[in-house]
Amino acid sequence: MNLKPRVKEDPEINLTSLIDVVFLLLIFFMVSTTFERQAALRIDLPEASTEPVPMEDVRRMELIIDPRGRMYLNDRQLVDNQPATIEAALLEFAGEERDIPIMLRADAMTPHHFVVTAMDVTGRLGFSRLSIVTEHRPEQGQ
Repeated sequence: MNLKPRVKEDPEINLTSLIDVVFLLLIFFMVSTTFERQAALRIDLPEASTEPVPMEDVRRMELIIDPRGRMYLNDRQLVDNQPATIEAALLEFAGEERDIPIMLRADAMTPHHFVVTAMDVTGRLGFSRLSIVTEHRPEQGQ
C-alpha cells in the first residue's frame, strides 16, 4: 500500500491551437476586408439662411429637360440633346465665366440618361455651381 500522498500536478492549458485559430481569423479578416473609397465628387450641402438673396443681379443659367429629352437653355430650345450641342450652348452663354450658377430642371418622366449627360457636360466644362431644381407637388386627395 502506498501511503504517500500523490503530488498533484497543476493543470496546464495548451494555447498553441488557440493561437493558431486566432492568427487564421486575423489573416481571413485582413484578406476579406474591403476598404472604403473616397468619393471623387465633393458635395457642398446648402445651409439655411434668414437673409433674402437678391436675385436681380445674379446671372444664372437654367437648363430644362422635358420628358422627350428636348433641352432648353434659358427658355431657348437647343437643336438636339447631344453633348456637343449642350457644350456649345453653355459656352456661348457663359463665355469664360465658370462660376455662373446652373439650375438643372427635369420632369419626373425625363429619362435619367439625359440628366446625367447634362451633368457630365457641365462638370467637364468646369462649372461648379450646379443645382438640381425640384418641386414639391402634394399628392392627389390631400
